[in-house]
Amino acid sequence: MKHQFLMTPCTWLGQGKIQLNMVAEELGFMTRWHIKPIDGDGRIECTQEIQVKGLSEVMHNEFLIHNLIGGEFSIDLENQALGRVTGKGLINDKVIAWEFRVEAIGFEGFELYEKQDDKNYLMRAEYATDDQFRTLIQGRLWQQAT
Repeated sequence: MKHQFLMTPCTWLGQGKIQLNMVAEELGFMTRWHIKPIDGDGRIECTQEIQVKGLSEVMHNEFLIHNLIGGEFSIDLENQALGRVTGKGLINDKVIAWEFRVEAIGFEGFELYEKQDDKNYLMRAEYATDDQFRTLIQGRLWQQAT
């Protein structure tokens, strides 16, 4: 795979806009991903921190990428709001993407990371819950200079 993001142990930074369907304004955010080395079982652990402008609390997501075979993978997401959910992902030369569909808790969504010529990534995500909450996220990621 020709991706640095998620496939190489390092830190990525990002920023963008979050739009909640219950709030008229767009909210700016910053994010930091810490990616650990692939372990002996071929699993990659990642920690994501998200700071939304105007909110004091930093959100934390723990991701575990596993079963990476032939351009497909499984991904676990764990956070305080959801607990732990498992989704499916795809990876090719240009894109890393995953989706979650958890009917038991009425949660679904996707994230798409598109590699740019400068090796940064444009990202889009959309999540929805049963109670009609919808979150749209757009942003950019870049590898933190060492």
